[in-house]
Amino acid sequence: MTDQADTSERKPKTGGKTLSLKRTVESGHVRQNFSHGRTKTVVVEKKKSRTLKTGAAAAEEPAKAKKAPAAAKAAEEPAPAAVEAEAPKPAKKKAEAPAAAPAAAAPAAKEKPASRARSGVVLRTLTEEEKQARALALDSAREREGEDRRRAEEEARRFADEDARRERERTEAAARATEEAARLAAEQTTRSRAADEAKRRLDTDAPAGRVATKDLKADEGDDDEKPKRGAGHTPAKPPVARRTEERRRGKLTITKAFDDEGERQRSLASMRRRVERERKKHMGIQEAPQKIIREVVIPEIITIQELANRMAERAVDVMKILMKQGIMLKITDVIDSDTAQLVAEELGHSVKRVAESDVEEGLVGEDDTTETKKPRAPVVTVMGHVDHGKTSLLDALRKTDVAAGEAGGITQHIGAYQVNLSSGARITFLDTPGHAAFTSMRARGAKVTDIVVLVVAADDGVMPQTIEAINHAKAASVPVIVAINKMDKPEADPARVKNELLQHEIVVEDFGGDVLAVPISAKTGMGLDKLEETILLQAELLDIRANPDRAAEGIIVEAKLDRGRGPVGTVLVQRGTLRVGDIIVAGAEWGRVRALINDRGENVMSAGPSEPVEVLGLGGAPEAGDVMSVVESETRAREVTEYRQRVQRDKRVGTGGRTSLDQMLSQLKEQDKKELPIVVKADVQGSAEAIVQALEKLGTDEVTARVIHVGAGGVTESDITLATASGAPVIGFNVRANAQAREAARQAGVEIRYYSVIYDLVDDIKAALSGMLSPELRETFLGNAEILEIFNISKTGKVAGCRVTEGVVRRGSSVRLIRDDVVVHEGKLSTLKRFKDEVKEVQSGQECGMAFENYQDMRKGDVIECFDVEVVKRSLA
Repeated sequence: MTDQADTSERKPKTGGKTLSLKRTVESGHVRQNFSHGRTKTVVVEKKKSRTLKTGAAAAEEPAKAKKAPAAAKAAEEPAPAAVEAEAPKPAKKKAEAPAAAPAAAAPAAKEKPASRARSGVVLRTLTEEEKQARALALDSAREREGEDRRRAEEEARRFADEDARRERERTEAAARATEEAARLAAEQTTRSRAADEAKRRLDTDAPAGRVATKDLKADEGDDDEKPKRGAGHTPAKPPVARRTEERRRGKLTITKAFDDEGERQRSLASMRRRVERERKKHMGIQEAPQKIIREVVIPEIITIQELANRMAERAVDVMKILMKQGIMLKITDVIDSDTAQLVAEELGHSVKRVAESDVEEGLVGEDDTTETKKPRAPVVTVMGHVDHGKTSLLDALRKTDVAAGEAGGITQHIGAYQVNLSSGARITFLDTPGHAAFTSMRARGAKVTDIVVLVVAADDGVMPQTIEAINHAKAASVPVIVAINKMDKPEADPARVKNELLQHEIVVEDFGGDVLAVPISAKTGMGLDKLEETILLQAELLDIRANPDRAAEGIIVEAKLDRGRGPVGTVLVQRGTLRVGDIIVAGAEWGRVRALINDRGENVMSAGPSEPVEVLGLGGAPEAGDVMSVVESETRAREVTEYRQRVQRDKRVGTGGRTSLDQMLSQLKEQDKKELPIVVKADVQGSAEAIVQALEKLGTDEVTARVIHVGAGGVTESDITLATASGAPVIGFNVRANAQAREAARQAGVEIRYYSVIYDLVDDIKAALSGMLSPELRETFLGNAEILEIFNISKTGKVAGCRVTEGVVRRGSSVRLIRDDVVVHEGKLSTLKRFKDEVKEVQSGQECGMAFENYQDMRKGDVIECFDVEVVKRSLA
């Protein structure tokens, strides 16, 4: 690359070159227009875009900047392929001839040495790296230029569309304004004709009509002279009412804003009504206002003010009616529905009585039609005795190890899982605990299930919780499939299990029944495929279907209070589809669904029938077993939950009604009971419910455990405060106390006990209740003695001379004084003498002297019974 310059345009050098700043930014002023005629002038800057050049183009830049002739400029400009490809200019190509390019190249080549000699500067040749860098810069500049060109085209297209849309709107607005003007003109013409007709009729009416016409003209502002009526009189047109001020009616639109010609005038019907009122007024006819009869909705209780508002009557009138009946109430007092109905009917209104429970009407929809139902996955509940392998069976199906993470090796709360089989079918499993305390959870599982899988250990047989599971399945009227587990053990005996099931009316197919029995082994995986096939076959026979295209309905399988996520409820959708954002009502709690998490811990946007999901967004943890429904608005959800909370509160505190004699006796009996107050906190609602039921079964007529508070979640400071006030220990089941709660418990001396297995919890509470039982007193008969004579001894009092007739009499033992077979005194011996000596005991047939402590009324012939009392500690069975 060589340096060259245009000598024809070079100016003679002066003595020195003045330093100056080159202006690279052009500025100007732009006026901005705003609404309501406001404007503002702002300063804007225009920056020139910089274009990168290749080596040859960069060398020619100083020459191009000068205003040289077009021919010299074309002669000096080289034409490499890179420069021609960079930015081709159509105007320049038209001026240049293809034949002139070789001729122009020679003078340019000749001028290069002269230019180098004059400038005295030699430009170095670019390296390959620099050439590549410049080529990359050129490519990126080309891409940006193309992107800018496309963006400019899109903006121009958008502006053109916007202008076209605005032009259409202006055209439509003008058309509407024209139509509105035509309509108003037509209405004005119609009004004028109607007014002329009314005036003509009024002129021919009675004198009363003439008076009314005069009043009408006076009201309309007619100040003209009254026309005289004669034989040839022609009725004059009514004057047009003049408006003294601008008034607008309704919403201001563009059409009304630009249409100022039309004036608002009184309608024909209004004029007729006014004339009729004036006529009746002059004739002395007083028209009583017409009473509006309304249908008044009356709930179970209502205030006087609310009742008056619903009838559109004055509250004073309602109070007067009540005073006539001898009821003195204020405007804010509450009356019952019967009284409100009497008042409303006396005022002439009709009554529609509603109950508070009507807010729940329509919460659960009707059954869907057969056409809308689609097949769904069967819901299978696994039930059985503790440690018979229910969770191990689910682990084998899900290829996970749930039982390893559970304390004590047993399931402490209900779980819901969905298993995807290799055939593409899906089965939803509900795992229920097997401990006796979880009866309600097993009943809840059987209530929502389609099929019950009864797990029975082949080496253990039918156990108490197995019988209970059978009863729950029969009560729910669901089919049963028997899974005989632990077939891998040497002592396994499936025939024994089948025979024991016959005693509970479970007849397997081998014995001619309709109950399917499948031998399996959760440990080795034997028979699992056959069990899955049996479940799917049973589901196919049942033809399980549900409508997914409707508002979701389901049941709360489990609920808990998570510290990081808040209240969490495990929902099994029974029909419909539950989506994120739905407003749900579950028992006495409601909320908007913030997130749905499936059994694999994945966030999902919706859950269809037979899908178990965890729901986040509830206001509180609902009760396990509550029905979940989707409602249309938050107002409806709030009404339903407030009613249910009020019902629960009334059940807890009592309604204050009358008490029967049996209730009074039971209350008096309970007053003598010794109570052990307990605060229970568990990880989930189902476990808390099972603990409460287990503790209630431990009570007797003498002692009982009273749970003053139960909830799901960790132990908090408020729980410690409640336990301090009531003197109760805090039981934490699979939960822990936070730092503030531990410090408060240490300062208040409240005991916090943690448990992870329900057996240990029940045993400890049973031991505590046993310690509260009064000890049992056992009497041991020693002997009898007959009083032969009474002696009065100074300093001692009366002493009875006795002969031991049976057994033995010991000093310090308890005695009874029996007179005519009636016990007259019971106490202890203060003196037992044989002759003059104090002795410890006297055998049968011997005589002795005895004296009682603090008792002197002894007579000859009385019998003294001697016995020992043994204190025996009691315990709950």
